[in-house]
Amino acid sequence: MSKPKLQIALDHNDLEHALADIVKVGEIVDIIEVGTILCLQEGHKAISCIRSMFPEKTLVADTKCADAGGTVAKNVADAGADFMTVICCATIPTMQAAQKEVKELQVELYGDWTYEQAAAWREIGIKQAIYHQSRDALLSGETWGEKDLTKVKKLIEMGFNVSVTGGLDVDTLKLFEGMAVYTFITGRGITAAPDPVKAAQDFKDEITRIWGQ
Repeated sequence: MSKPKLQIALDHNDLEHALADIVKVGEIVDIIEVGTILCLQEGHKAISCIRSMFPEKTLVADTKCADAGGTVAKNVADAGADFMTVICCATIPTMQAAQKEVKELQVELYGDWTYEQAAAWREIGIKQAIYHQSRDALLSGETWGEKDLTKVKKLIEMGFNVSVTGGLDVDTLKLFEGMAVYTFITGRGITAAPDPVKAAQDFKDEITRIWGQ
């Protein structure tokens, strides 16, 4: 079982604050995500700027694309993104169009989705799925539980590289022990910490403790 990666989500309203955060921890994390809000606010500039700063890192454009997949994917790829996200309600043609333009496409699992849909995504060659506890769900008091872990396990069994995100902290990681999680994604778990560098390293150290070298 390979060791999960650590991804930082730059869920910022402006590029200046995103850069101030990523310059501190960019060398510690494995994957850098230009978050949805930052994509909407700064788009091409944010992706291309972060790509120039970290040319060797995997870079994700979290567009949550629902339509015009080919155009959106080409734009973010031209800016320097490796991966792009599509929302799970996007049509198969939208996903297929996006797939042609980026190295890998990630399906964001929000709201009502089915394993039948997931099987269709695998059938067209999509390898990555992102399982969420949404920000709104967390604010309403929901926490990670067995229902979430069961779904993550099922998606892994279906052949997906599954990333998990939503209110993760270092203590949450042990819930996933023994599972082949592809990536743990956190934003404020690092950026809002008193010491972001220590927070990022603590995540990395706990991943290594649980999954080994």
